[in-house]
Amino acid sequence: MTSPDSSASPLPVHWAGELLHLLPERALWWPDARVLFVADLHLGKAATYRALGQPVPGGTTQENLARLDVLIERHAPQRIVFLGDFLHAAQARTVLATVEAWRVGHTAVAMTLVRGNHDSRAGDPPDTLGIEVVDEPFLLGPFACCHHPQTHATHFVLAGHLHPVCRLHGPGRDSVRLPCFVSDAQQAVLPAFGEFTGGWLMESAPGRRFHAVGGDAVWALPPQEG
Repeated sequence: MTSPDSSASPLPVHWAGELLHLLPERALWWPDARVLFVADLHLGKAATYRALGQPVPGGTTQENLARLDVLIERHAPQRIVFLGDFLHAAQARTVLATVEAWRVGHTAVAMTLVRGNHDSRAGDPPDTLGIEVVDEPFLLGPFACCHHPQTHATHFVLAGHLHPVCRLHGPGRDSVRLPCFVSDAQQAVLPAFGEFTGGWLMESAPGRRFHAVGGDAVWALPPQEG
């Protein structure tokens, strides 16, 4: 197992009256409830592309699970909520033996999957994984756990799906795209946790905040008006 990195710098935020930590591993930690939120794992995406004849590298499933190992060891969550797209596609089910072996090491951690659009095509994880599978919204405390960004009448929405990224500008024409957390008044979108995922550049809007992820840190960008 990979050793936890004590140098990682999470960013505390307050959403729905709760303290949460935006983690540089592109996950969200709710310390009072001991819940870890992870969006868009997309396990088996590389295997899916290889099944279609695309020469992409292997090992991404093991890398993603190793990163989850680090977070579990560091935070000792009671529950992990996957905000959709646990598996990438039906072809990705070839990685389930690896996932089952990983799950054996974390039987004390409750796990819930909120179905996303890729889960609908890939199918639910097998019962042997011990993962509760639910439809959105899944209400947990003041939060509505969803895959697709949306509004909820009574709860603050935590969602994924968009794989949000932001662009930082340097001198001249220099710029860099970074994954980010994006929050509005009653909703936050988490960056994709999976290694082999793309990103969507989200536009600024009134009241919208961007929290960039780079290296071992998360930091708040200055407010921008859309």
